[in-house]
Amino acid sequence: MISLRVSLSAAILLSAALGLAQAAAPAIELSSKSATPGATLSLTGKGFGPFKSVQTNKVTVNGVPALVQRWEPDLIEVKVPFKATSGPVDVLIGKKKLSAGAIDIVTPHIESVTPTEAERGTLLQIAGKHFGMTAGSRDPNTMFGVNDVLVGGVVVRPRRWKDDKIEVEIPANAQSGDVAVRLASSDPLPDGSCCAPVEYVVSNKVPLTLIPSVRVDPVSGPVGTKVVLFGQGFGASKGPDDAVLLNGQPTTVAQWKDDVIVVHVPLGAESGPMVLKSQGRQRTVADFTVHTPKATTMTPASAPIGTLVRINGEHFGFYSESGSTPYNFMDFNKGENRVEIGGVPAVIYRWNDDRIDVWVPYSAKSGKVVIYRSANKPNPDGSCCAEKGTIATEAGDFTLVTPVIESYEPKSAGLDATVTIKGKGFGTFLKTAEHTELGLSQKAYKRRTDVEINEPETSGTVLSNVSRTEVLFNGAAALVQSWTDNEIVVKVPHRNLYGIGKKGEFFDNLATGPLVVRRGSWDVLPDGTCCSPKRWLTLEAGQFTIEAKGLPDTGYWNNNRPDASTNQ
Repeated sequence: MISLRVSLSAAILLSAALGLAQAAAPAIELSSKSATPGATLSLTGKGFGPFKSVQTNKVTVNGVPALVQRWEPDLIEVKVPFKATSGPVDVLIGKKKLSAGAIDIVTPHIESVTPTEAERGTLLQIAGKHFGMTAGSRDPNTMFGVNDVLVGGVVVRPRRWKDDKIEVEIPANAQSGDVAVRLASSDPLPDGSCCAPVEYVVSNKVPLTLIPSVRVDPVSGPVGTKVVLFGQGFGASKGPDDAVLLNGQPTTVAQWKDDVIVVHVPLGAESGPMVLKSQGRQRTVADFTVHTPKATTMTPASAPIGTLVRINGEHFGFYSESGSTPYNFMDFNKGENRVEIGGVPAVIYRWNDDRIDVWVPYSAKSGKVVIYRSANKPNPDGSCCAEKGTIATEAGDFTLVTPVIESYEPKSAGLDATVTIKGKGFGTFLKTAEHTELGLSQKAYKRRTDVEINEPETSGTVLSNVSRTEVLFNGAAALVQSWTDNEIVVKVPHRNLYGIGKKGEFFDNLATGPLVVRRGSWDVLPDGTCCSPKRWLTLEAGQFTIEAKGLPDTGYWNNNRPDASTNQ
């Protein structure tokens, strides 16, 4: 009986001692019950003491030493080792061993990649689990390495990284292949110091197909707009089932090569996705916005021929984009793009998307100013054309003004005298010379051996008379001082009063003759090209006499060097 009581007392004392020992052992908490290799694991508790050495202070994960990054009396941070497996986490302080509980080692797993077929430069989304909370340092040369993604064998740094989602931009040098997530880790050396070479835990692999990128230019415009697709692998020529669709409607294909496709936005097109159908595959290459041309202002609303009329607005498109080349000025095909004033085609000076400038033609009439933009509908196979047409945009009403001279003073004067011509409808003084012509600058630089280098009847030269608004004193052009709609001020010109001319033509008296105001303009030719020879609207004010006044003193030419005179 006594021995039983002693045994009972011993058991009670042993149990109490164990309880006291467990109470004395510090409670350690893990920052996570599961982690990936390379992740930072925090252990919080008390009694860890100071860090003395890698041999004295250690942390193991299921028996595998972990790299200690931080050791404080109440906090320890370690890197989950690459070779670790699920199991207990222990803290070793000399011969003392403290248990921190168990941890589950997980590895990255990709569940899906979106999209599975993409262009280089596309944002790729990788969904899955156990990617870790961060990609880590941005420097791949750190001792711990950097978590990254492999796309077709090319290492890619992510744009966003979460435990269940990663976003990366597919680089230009990537190839079709597998997508995999890599988590970097580093174990300590055998002596516990840093660091063994970086190793990677690699996820499962998901295939990704890369397709050539397609650049679409432009991605907005009115009907008739030339849209160019730049890329690779379109095919040497258009196949029977190949097409470019705009919001489901076929576009007119003007050119199809392996690296470039030229199409035109058809009549009746609506905004929507632009889809390329090529070699049995279909892909959206752009979102195209179809605009409606709109004119906001037109100035001036009334003027004589030859005036430059400016039309401001939006979405006029561009002038010469009806051709089949990728660039508008390679073939300069304007189609039926035009501006009419009172039903008469105007001479196009400038045509931009937000502004059109036109010269009022010689045959212009009062009436509506209308901008016409050409477009078409393709045949079922995409060729031109099942229907051709234009869309009309009204810019306003234009009134053609006929200039009228009411008076001029004086009726006679000497050289350099000022003459004022009054009236109405003179318009503005034109500071530019001729209409825009592609060959104009080339002709201007051709050398001629004769005196008249610009005779209008000689082919291959610039027209001699490039003036647009002028005042003539018996055929001699005057210097214009000012020019308004109701008043013109000019100077009597310096010309030889005793005669002027050229071979076969001579005028022996230029002192008296008609005072003329005139404006020049052209008409568009019947085939739509520019332009007819310039024609003039001429107004005669009356007779004017250039008086023998303001001439130099005769001594100027009789004795222009007195210092050289020998008459002493």
